[in-house]
Amino acid sequence: MSPDRDQNAAGEGSPRRLFVYNGGFLTQPRLKRILSLAGYQVRIGAPGPGDMVGVWGASPTSHRGLGVAERRDAPVLRVEDAFLRSLHPGRAGEPPIGLHLDRSGVHFDASTPSDLERLLADAPLDDTVLLDRARNAMARIKEADLSKYNAHDPALPVPDPGYVLVIDQTEGDASVTASGADKARFREMLVYAQEQNPGAQILIKSHPETEAGFRPGHFDAQDESDRVRIYRDPVSPWALLDGAIGVYTVSSQLGFEAILAGHTPRVFGAPFYAGWGLTIDHTDLPRRARKLTKPQLFAAAMILYPTWYDPFTDSLCELERVLDILEAQVDAFRTDRDGWVASEMRLWKRKPLQSVFGQQKKMIFEDRPDRARASGRPWMVWAGKATADHAGAVRVEDGFLRSRGLGAELVPPLSLVLDDLGIYYDPTQPSRLEHWIAEREVLRPDQRRRARDLIGFLTASRLTKYNLSGGLGDIPQGHRVLVPGQVEDDASILKGTGEVCTNLALLEAARAARPDAVLIYKPHPDVEAGLRKGKIDASGLADVIADQADIAQLLDQVDEVWTMTSGTGFEALLRGVTVTTLGAPFYAGWGLTTDLGPVPDRRTARPDLEGLVHAVLIDYARYFDPVTGQACPVEVVAERLASATLPRRGVGNRLLAKLQGGFATYAHLWR
Repeated sequence: MSPDRDQNAAGEGSPRRLFVYNGGFLTQPRLKRILSLAGYQVRIGAPGPGDMVGVWGASPTSHRGLGVAERRDAPVLRVEDAFLRSLHPGRAGEPPIGLHLDRSGVHFDASTPSDLERLLADAPLDDTVLLDRARNAMARIKEADLSKYNAHDPALPVPDPGYVLVIDQTEGDASVTASGADKARFREMLVYAQEQNPGAQILIKSHPETEAGFRPGHFDAQDESDRVRIYRDPVSPWALLDGAIGVYTVSSQLGFEAILAGHTPRVFGAPFYAGWGLTIDHTDLPRRARKLTKPQLFAAAMILYPTWYDPFTDSLCELERVLDILEAQVDAFRTDRDGWVASEMRLWKRKPLQSVFGQQKKMIFEDRPDRARASGRPWMVWAGKATADHAGAVRVEDGFLRSRGLGAELVPPLSLVLDDLGIYYDPTQPSRLEHWIAEREVLRPDQRRRARDLIGFLTASRLTKYNLSGGLGDIPQGHRVLVPGQVEDDASILKGTGEVCTNLALLEAARAARPDAVLIYKPHPDVEAGLRKGKIDASGLADVIADQADIAQLLDQVDEVWTMTSGTGFEALLRGVTVTTLGAPFYAGWGLTTDLGPVPDRRTARPDLEGLVHAVLIDYARYFDPVTGQACPVEVVAERLASATLPRRGVGNRLLAKLQGGFATYAHLWR
């Protein structure tokens, strides 16, 4: 059962046999798995004492199960998709991320009280923690532009504000039938909309399943006029609601979202959200006498009622985890839906890039800028290879929780960043990351909680960018200062440093500023592996040379970090370690570090650590789960790295990495 429900719905904490008579229960693995986790063992045959019958809502096959249940005197479990379902409609074959498991009725049929109606009527919906969760989730859903189905395009323009929105639904929809509605009722609603809003433009929003060709709607071309038109574009429902001056619906979930968006919709059916004082109802609902607020309605419908599922951990979860997952998957879909053409991608990177960015349309790899532009697709280029010829291309680079192993050793990344403004390591121009950091100067409570939980998990699990193991050795007592070496021809050094731009100069500056400190020099892993430039003799300046040491263990032992632009400075901030920068890394200039380098004046926002972490690790980077092959939230990658639940690299990749290492002296020829 979902963690937000009081007890196992199957009762007594033991699995209960659920007999079904609809093939979908047996052929859809996700459906069967959620039921199993909720305490129901799906079976076929005849139920006996203590067994239940499962039916899918009010589907055309539900009469089979209802007949068996009546004859056998067995209780019924009504199963339906939750109000946040997936990217595409279920008829497109995509499994749901949550279900409604209702033992009383079905939420869209007001003829019998459902579990949801009982929650709305009787549950103590005044708990401060619950209502805070509801308010935060409502804001988050709107910010992420989420709905039941999410294949819409937030970038599509909507009509000029001032229209009246009339919501169409599909013919045969169970909620329409349960409301006793038909085409005549929909046309009556359209007449009301015109009469009550003289002179206003009327937009009839068609249903996604209608536009996908699965089922017809109730309106067609004959309903259009000089004032009325059917609107078919897959636009954001939130943007559409923002521009409406009135909303009319029979029983659509978009009516529920209209309430959350601040409307008081006119309702011509009997959906779950009608009758609670938040709608103007054209149907009498005498049982529903309680007056609810928007957060109370949301809390019952989205937190307490559904059974939510996490496909990455194969477990039931709370709404907040589902929002993490949907945000990641919806963002990936919307970014990749038109396909990509990519330039300057090394051969070994192309397969992992295809796995991440090519799930909607196969990527095209083309290094000639003229041909890349002529493809008509969105264009990406590896950030370190970008030149003036790549103007207009989106920059791509490894993320900040990358892998267990080095990119220079051909270990594929688990996180990548896309930047349409610049790239995070180049302070000579604004980047999308700078935008996010400024945006997160103020956080909602749920955002702060998520960032804080992530910081706690990363530090407790000792996770860093590459997650390399290694011994630490003895470190002398005293004020310990860690100086992380860098690859000296790295783009962040070339773009983001001033007078101090070499490892030796950095070490000399740290020694001059901290003459009595225990100076610990940590060579960069790529340099240690002989794959990149930056090797120095640090023995005359450093007290300890931490060859092959685990950077996470080092950070647990030091008081300060001095760096040019190393990501180690960011990892130090997560652990509460003081950081001094002599360059302009992405985390400098925001008031969290002591900056001695050329930090851009435009960095005027003052986020706290949680705001910085939210921007860097949650908003900016994209994550790929190598186990499921799906886009995922940062927490999934962190959990995989912490548990080492990662596929092994192929033999060919390992051999190529060894061959590259053998020719490291000539790395300039292929970089």
